[in-house]
Amino acid sequence: MRVIQLLLLCLCSVVAMADTAVISRVGIIVGSLENPFYQALVRGAIATVQANNAAAQITTVPSDFSLSKQIRQINSFVDQHVDLLLLVAADPVRIGPAVQHARAAGVTVVAVDVEAAGAEVTVTSDNVQAGELVCGYLAERMQGKGRIVIQNGPGVSSVLDRVRGCHNALKAFPDIVVLNDSDNALASRWGGQKVMAEQLQRYPHIDAVFCINDPEAIGADAALAKADRPALLIGGVDGSPDIEKALKRPGHVVVSASQDPYLLGARSVMIGLDLRKGNTSPPSRVTVPVKLVTRDNIATYRGWTSEHPASGSE
Repeated sequence: MRVIQLLLLCLCSVVAMADTAVISRVGIIVGSLENPFYQALVRGAIATVQANNAAAQITTVPSDFSLSKQIRQINSFVDQHVDLLLLVAADPVRIGPAVQHARAAGVTVVAVDVEAAGAEVTVTSDNVQAGELVCGYLAERMQGKGRIVIQNGPGVSSVLDRVRGCHNALKAFPDIVVLNDSDNALASRWGGQKVMAEQLQRYPHIDAVFCINDPEAIGADAALAKADRPALLIGGVDGSPDIEKALKRPGHVVVSASQDPYLLGARSVMIGLDLRKGNTSPPSRVTVPVKLVTRDNIATYRGWTSEHPASGSE
């Protein structure tokens, strides 16, 4: 009788585990494992997966922003029978067929940071809000008048949304002129420096620069260090470790909109878990709010090294 009771107890435990541990294999594809943003995103995802199933197999790979490499990685994860795939798309449109292939094989696909055609849901920072907050701050610092340039970037949804948000904010300041919003600084420090140097030659009067991410902002600051334009203001988006340093030292960078990559990774897994359980119908897009980081509140900003970053003003 005792043996039967033990067998029933074990069976109940197995059933309970099967009910709660809905993912056993997880694939994560990010742009680069050398980028602190993606490192924090992966940490958030792994912690959340392991909270559901400590024995889950988690494989993280970098696509190096290569579409062809990413397609091969997705196919490999399909062959490995992963339950959940978190995907930072190298190309939000052309990745579609590979995403559909994964979903047809029973894989739950969650797009993270940027959109991916065919994904069940996209989890991003509120990039429109990021553009609005930073450009609104720059406009206030300009006292509502002057000239601004927008350093653009790759044509992915996050970049497009940030530029759109910047334009939204500037509508409230009719005396601010946007000199340029199309130069692509490639979301890189090198690109930001190159584009800023070219814009300084082209426009003798610039009061502020909005960069679509922090690497561009750091590059623009480097270009300005070689120029005699002391009053120019720079804003970025990310809240990265590099921008923390820039805000603590003399320079042109005055603001960034802080993303929370750890929370992005965690939220993506939680949504993936709900999809696997079949007990939710999330919106096609979920956004995570951002906050301003400035020279005034940088001392209280905990940044990406924290599991729960804290910025200053909303």
